[in-house]
Parts: sequence; C-alpha cells; structure tokens
Amino acid sequence: MAIAEKTVQAGSFEWFYREVEPASPNDKPPVVLLHGLPAQGYSFRGVLTALGEYGFRAIAPDWIGMGFSAKADKFEFAYTPDAYVKALDEFLDALGLSYFTLGVQGFLGSIGIQYALRHADRIHRLAILNTPISTAAKLPWKIRQLGIPLAGEMLTQDPLLVDRTLEGGGPYQVADDDLDVYRRPFLASSSAGRSLFVAVRNLQLPKAMAEIEEGLKKWDKPTLIAWGLSDPWLPVETAETLAESLSDVSFSKLEEVGHYAQEDWHEKVSEALIPFLRRQAY
Repeated sequence: MAIAEKTVQAGSFEWFYREVEPASPNDKPPVVLLHGLPAQGYSFRGVLTALGEYGFRAIAPDWIGMGFSAKADKFEFAYTPDAYVKALDEFLDALGLSYFTLGVQGFLGSIGIQYALRHADRIHRLAILNTPISTAAKLPWKIRQLGIPLAGEMLTQDPLLVDRTLEGGGPYQVADDDLDVYRRPFLASSSAGRSLFVAVRNLQLPKAMAEIEEGLKKWDKPTLIAWGLSDPWLPVETAETLAESLSDVSFSKLEEVGHYAQEDWHEKVSEALIPFLRRQAY
C-alpha cells in the first residue's frame, strides 16, 4: 500500500500530509492521525499502510511548524492550542473532511482532543495513544528544555534533538534512515527549530489539560485508549482512570511500547486500532 505525500493550502498556511486511499471507494469514515512533539506524520507510516490495506482512507499531517508543513513566524501564527485548533479546522475543511475518526498521540497531539471536544459533531470515533489527558500530566524535561529561553533556542537548532527525544520516550533506537527523515527539516532551515521552540513555550499545558480532563467526563463517542506501557513520561494509571469513566471504550495495553507508540511498534498499534474501527458501536 503506497503512501502518497501531498500538500494543501488551508487558510494562510501550507500543510504537508501523508495519505493512503483504499483501492475501492467505500463509506468508511476516514481516519486522521495527529503526531506529538517533536515528531511528524511520518511516525504513522506503518499504521497508515495497515489502515489502507483494511480499506480505510487515512491521513497523517505534519502540524504547522513541524515536519514539512509551513514554518510560520510567531507573529503570523501563535503556536497556542487555540491557534492550532483553528488551523486544524481549516486543514480538515480544505480536504473536505466533515466526519472522521481522529487519532492522537503525544504532546501537541493532545490538541487533537481539544479539537474533538469542541467539534464533537465531526468526530466518528476517537483513538488516544500515549497522550496527556489529565491535569497530573507534566511536560517531560527532554521536551520542556526545548522551550527554555536561550538554552532552548540553541537546542532546537541541533538536528540530533530528534534522536534524543524520540529515543528518550521509549526502550528502542530509531533506525538511521527514519531519523534522516525526522532531521531533514532542521537541516534545511533554522525556522524548524524556531517553530519548535515557540510551540513548546506556548503549549499552555495546565490550561489545556484542565479543558481535556473536564471535557472527557462528558465524552460519549466510541473511544480507543491504546497505551505503551514503557512510556517514561505518561503512566498507564492515568489511562486506566480515564477508561473506567468512559461509557464506550476499548482499552489496550501495549507491552514493551514507549511514548511514541506508532514509531516504537506500529504493528501493535494497528492490532488495537483496526478492530476498534471495524467493530459496531455499542
């Protein structure tokens, strides 16, 4: 199953995204997959392939400022959750996606949950992979240091920060060929580092987590929580607490999988995600 690389103009910004389309048209809602920091939609490449093979259209964009999407100046784009929610809405509109399953992972991916809570009428199902979901969540040092004035501005200009962060979130090394893709934006322009620095500074994590924690108390759409148990930053206990509170939930514990679940072991993520997408809602 070939993954197409595409761009689209949405509002003021150009988005880069990867997409698979089924061989035959069908009525299955598409799947949109949102990555965390400092990754890219590339991290979902294995999951995209599996979804396409099972007849799903699936899309994994790079957030504005990340990967190969536009690196907007901080005066053009605020890099706050509100700004990202608005930009995501424009991206989805540009692709004509009015009703879809949303999958989220990681810090920044959590903005996808905020989007879902604010646009529940557009969400078919929600899949949460190792994403902050509680006011107890804290930004890990490996990411937090990227937003420290002066120090963070230097760190985010080092392409090797991708290696250190992705591998710091779990028990595995990332293959060199894959790291080359993650590093490429940082090697191409200093704007990639500047965007990452501002994004980390403007995450507004306590405020965002308060919205997510409160909103999920009333969430009733079918939800998958698939959690890598080797995540050093987000404990599974938080996911278990959320699962107990939801009315329509599938919960999968992913053994030997870290924070970047789809990068660590995409087969296990797909094994949890595909049956969830195919089953009948309660």
